Amino acid sequence: MRLLQSSVHPELTNLDGTLFHRKAARGIILKGEEILMVYTARYHDYTLPGGGLDDGEDAVGGLIRELQEETGARNIRDIREFGLYEEYRPWYKPDFDIMHMESYCYVCTIDDELGETRLEDYEVSNGMKPVWINIFDAIAHNEHTMANSEKKGMSIERETFLLKRIVEELLPEASETVLQAAS
Repeated sequence: MRLLQSSVHPELTNLDGTLFHRKAARGIILKGEEILMVYTARYHDYTLPGGGLDDGEDAVGGLIRELQEETGARNIRDIREFGLYEEYRPWYKPDFDIMHMESYCYVCTIDDELGETRLEDYEVSNGMKPVWINIFDAIAHNEHTMANSEKKGMSIERETFLLKRIVEELLPEASETVLQAAS
């Protein structure tokens, strides 16, 4: 899978130390300019649905499981690679110094009607919920959160980068229209 971006969190001055490696799969589901996202009240942000892969689980299998759990997505199909976002973040538990996170992103199609979510307790307490939102509104919202909120989490930079890349590559006509309207 092609590498879209490799980022190092600004708190890390080097990558020395012990690394915790985590792999995740994330879904890109579009209906025109609408994109299926997960809104998290705790961090006041929009993220692509998806999450960590279980031991021995392949990325596509993890993607399907995560989409079903977080959004209630049904009949997940037409799955194709979009790209990999790699990041190095501080790890705040005593067993490791740094988390190396690899997010494998896939474009896919789902049925229009979402089923029931199966959120984990921490996801419920963080106020996570699936939402269809205009992709440009999601970008603007995340940018506002990055600039103004103390609540922002470490994922928001990744998610906003990915949203902008999705617009560039999958919605080029919409991107040009928005740019022309802004000038």
